[in-house]
Amino acid sequence: MQLPNPNPLFSDEVDEAEATGVAGGDRFLIKPNGDQMMIKNHTVHANGIRQHYLEAGSGAPVVLLHGFPETNFAWRHQIPELAKRFRVIAPDLGGYGETDKPASGYDKRTMANDLHELMRELDIPKVALAGHDRGARVATRFAKDHPDALDRLVVMDNVPTRIVARDLDAKKAKAYWFFMFHLVPDLPEALIAGREDLWLRHFFSDWCYNPHAISGEAFDKYVRAYRRPGAVRGAMADYRANAEDNAQDLADADIKILCPVLSLWGADFYAVGQMFDMAKVWSEMADNLHVYEIPHCGHLPQEEQPEIVNRLLLDFLNGWNG
Repeated sequence: MQLPNPNPLFSDEVDEAEATGVAGGDRFLIKPNGDQMMIKNHTVHANGIRQHYLEAGSGAPVVLLHGFPETNFAWRHQIPELAKRFRVIAPDLGGYGETDKPASGYDKRTMANDLHELMRELDIPKVALAGHDRGARVATRFAKDHPDALDRLVVMDNVPTRIVARDLDAKKAKAYWFFMFHLVPDLPEALIAGREDLWLRHFFSDWCYNPHAISGEAFDKYVRAYRRPGAVRGAMADYRANAEDNAQDLADADIKILCPVLSLWGADFYAVGQMFDMAKVWSEMADNLHVYEIPHCGHLPQEEQPEIVNRLLLDFLNGWNG
């Protein structure tokens, strides 16, 4: 059986569907009909760190926040489609990709403030926001701390930090073993150094319905990203903020998210959709809630089932005019 082409955007790979390339440090995507879309790289200093982000399109702003173990490259299938109607901004979170990897500042309030200050630098008062995994934790904190700056929220394959901690038992602890491993000071960095490919291959194979979903140039690009100085430490620091994140979540647990929320998840990921009642989980977080379970999908919906995710995002974003 032929496996689906991972179709990595921003590579030099060319197939019958599309071609990509680099021009002056920016990436462009050429569609079969000859249309060309420029996806620009930018960096700004905001909230005390140098932040890198991708940008494409024009119109009402839509921000995409990636999770672990990824970078903003995770949104390669969404950016071209969303940018037909919106101004799409996809940052590398603090500690990841091309964004700075400071010694501190990984609690989700600070990371949400990173986004808020990025918006201030770009003169954007309000956004529609989508976050996956760790990015969904940042997006959820952003929704609580900056409600006036948010029109609608998408959270992808994520259980809020306080609910994971509250409901943790032996079965869930086994599924979330990497939470505990990443909390150990220094040891993960020492064990992963030089073996970034083995570390990442485990997650991409174990977490995806199709274990080959992230392969070829797409996988190699992630390996290169996590082999950069400080990259593994940055990801570990994100997890090591867990106690502070949990305290922040508990402090305003009774305050629901005010804007419309779409929660979507992969039906086949054992640690989220198969372990938690996701509709019930997110009903604790928001009243104006829409939920969707994606079939034949694990933890990385935007990469595993991009056509379904794109349709869901475009439907949910309908009416967002800035």
